[in-house]
Amino acid sequence: MKKDIVIPKVEGVHIAVVQEDVGEGVVVWNVYLINNKESALENAFVSSRGYLKEVDGKESKTSTLRHYFKHVPAKSSLKVEPIMPDVFKLNNEFFVSFYLNDKLFDKKFVFLSETIKESNLAIVPVIDKKGVWIK
Repeated sequence: MKKDIVIPKVEGVHIAVVQEDVGEGVVVWNVYLINNKESALENAFVSSRGYLKEVDGKESKTSTLRHYFKHVPAKSSLKVEPIMPDVFKLNNEFFVSFYLNDKLFDKKFVFLSETIKESNLAIVPVIDKKGVWIK
């Protein structure tokens, strides 16, 4: 029965798109998995994709990328992938699954179209860099 299934709530794990200066005025954007918990995450899996349904019915989308991290230490972050500003016009979805204390957790993080931009930058916890992040 559906009522018997307990789905644990994900807290303290975030996805952030961070703007980083790599020198000589070159700025890149990277996606990070943030573990702001007191415990390590095990067997973390992150899949990402971009999509946008157009008004005329045409759909624009990216390939699905998948990343696996065996261990994500407590109060740490891991770079998942670089992200190109060309896809900021799309909805960017990140599906995160991980084990914590032998329990499976998962959560979908979606950056809506045009929300990844300089006016939305804030300091991201754990890495203390400017970025757009979802709790």
